[in-house]
Amino acid sequence: MSFVDHADVFIGSTGDAHTFVVLNRPIRGADRLLTGAGFTARTINGRSIYLLPPTASEEANERAGIAMYGLLSHTHDLVDLSWTTRHSPQDPGPEPDLCFTLTDTALTATAATNEARSLLEQHGFTPCAGSSYESPVLLSERDLLGAVVRAESHAYAHGLVVHVDLGIPTPDAIPAAPQRISTAVPGGPATQPTRRRSH
Repeated sequence: MSFVDHADVFIGSTGDAHTFVVLNRPIRGADRLLTGAGFTARTINGRSIYLLPPTASEEANERAGIAMYGLLSHTHDLVDLSWTTRHSPQDPGPEPDLCFTLTDTALTATAATNEARSLLEQHGFTPCAGSSYESPVLLSERDLLGAVVRAESHAYAHGLVVHVDLGIPTPDAIPAAPQRISTAVPGGPATQPTRRRSH
């Protein structure tokens, strides 16, 4: 599995500044909501993806916001780690105070300021070499994703510039959906990562 597989809806950004939405379960009306907000439906690696090409951050934020609020009427299990809705690819602005890098199942963080370092430590990240931080230990992949979402939201609330690199350089690199194993035993309620969206 990858980090994009742990929520009903995952919103992210590729390295080449596409905003994408992955649906990890069928959601009634999602296609209409997303295409109505300007996303294009594509099948990549056998998975349905909704893409918004590189555009100004204000436009990406508005379109993703419209889609997200529509989807929230069907699920609250939504993660938004898109940097393209915050920073314009044409004018990237200041260097980030805090960077998260999620590749495959690995997570690292880098802090450029004392405030960012303090914030990471408050969220259980531990310092390692230089300005790098390791993720909290003994957490599942879903819990690591939740730790990133909480730390990122906290950083934005304090006015820090944050960049999340999902290790997906282009839309064609979005990982395929995991193989689902059906079981007759009903599962308990899933824990839900915290979501964020600001305008």
